[in-house]
Amino acid sequence: MMIVKPAAATASLMTLALAAHAEPLTVYTYESFVSEWGPGPQIEAGFEAQCSCDVEFIGLEDGVALLNRLRLEGSSGQADILLGIDDALIAEARALNLTLPHGLDTSHLSLPYDWQDAEFVPYDYGHFAFVYDQTRVDNMPTSLEELVYDSDLSVIYQDPRVSTPGQGLMLWMKSVFGDDADDAWTTLQERVVTVTPGWSEAYALFQEGESDVVLSYTTSPAYHMTFEDTDQYQAAEFSEGHYAQIEVAAALASSDQPERAREFLAFLISKPAQDVMAGTNWMWPVLDGAETPEAYDSMARPETLYFDSETVAENRRNWIREWRTAASQ
Repeated sequence: MMIVKPAAATASLMTLALAAHAEPLTVYTYESFVSEWGPGPQIEAGFEAQCSCDVEFIGLEDGVALLNRLRLEGSSGQADILLGIDDALIAEARALNLTLPHGLDTSHLSLPYDWQDAEFVPYDYGHFAFVYDQTRVDNMPTSLEELVYDSDLSVIYQDPRVSTPGQGLMLWMKSVFGDDADDAWTTLQERVVTVTPGWSEAYALFQEGESDVVLSYTTSPAYHMTFEDTDQYQAAEFSEGHYAQIEVAAALASSDQPERAREFLAFLISKPAQDVMAGTNWMWPVLDGAETPEAYDSMARPETLYFDSETVAENRRNWIREWRTAASQ
């Protein structure tokens, strides 16, 4: 048994007391990240063990909601870290002047396109896809154009005003159809069952049989294969390519513990955290060699479509207006 001298014991108790009363590291993220089946609990436990500190996640509906929260709070915000907006929203987030340089080397990370950013750290990525139940659908289109113009399949997707997957579909439609995107939206709208605020509602309705296809990710079938031992759910691979989503995190200027915030960002791209991502967030980890469920071996790795975030920032309001006009018809 180790014997601690009285002075050392007093110092140890003081350290513990200070840690107990220290302000938690507050992380704004999205709800599914912090759910019991998401990566949040394991990330929290892993970082708390490393830093001997307390981490508090605050979950909002989606990445767009996170950006709106930042806008609303401005420099008076209470969070230390923003986790969960995607690459399409970076320029708008940066324009708020609320993020700090991360000081990390991210050149070794594996991403669907070349990545260089001094403030936003990528932690996982995916490609949007339409998921279908192959026990019910045997004529799944092989292109986005075919789904829109030459299919009778019913569709559920998410609202691009408040949902990052919904925004992803909007950008996917724009990247494929360009100036004709308004016509494509109008045509697709004839077979849209509903547009939901977020991914969870859309996917639940799809699984209840409310639609033939749902907007999700190419990796979504891996969940069903891993936990339900079924391959009935598949992600259609389209010939035009699939729009990419890179999820990012950043330290916030409102933080009174910026070094700890940067330490958290470094942990987020370390192997212990990256090993968690694929099997809980069902997205590709950004670190080569990170663990993935066996089902990932059969997941599609499609051609990548994307707009830079500056282009999205310049056009997002007009593209949302274009979608809204079509969706209201």
